Amino acid sequence: MSIIDSSVNTRSEAYQANAAAMRKLVNDLRDRVARASLGGGEQARDKHLARGKLLPRDRVDSLLDPGSPFLEFSPLAGCGVYQDPDGSDAAPGAGLITGIGRVSGQLCVVVCNDATVKGGT
Repeated sequence: MSIIDSSVNTRSEAYQANAAAMRKLVNDLRDRVARASLGGGEQARDKHLARGKLLPRDRVDSLLDPGSPFLEFSPLAGCGVYQDPDGSDAAPGAGLITGIGRVSGQLCVVVCNDATVKGGT
């Protein structure tokens, strides 16, 4: 494969400003995805566990082949649609975990309802 030449000056002020802005956006995205992956919050998670249920992400992990990757499709689905009184997201991931992963060696689409979000527990 041939090398693609670039005239981007990675030391320029404009490049540095753009890189800093992008780092901020990427960090914000990572924070939002991390918060969404917690589901419906600590109280709902505790209630779920007290009933002897596996948390949704634990169910997905136990379904997938050990050590195999899982590509989550839409961890921020429904972001900003429903809000709690404190302004936080009330329906992280739209109450679903969806993605593709290996089950018994076969690639499968996985859909898991998260009962810690918007009811169920």
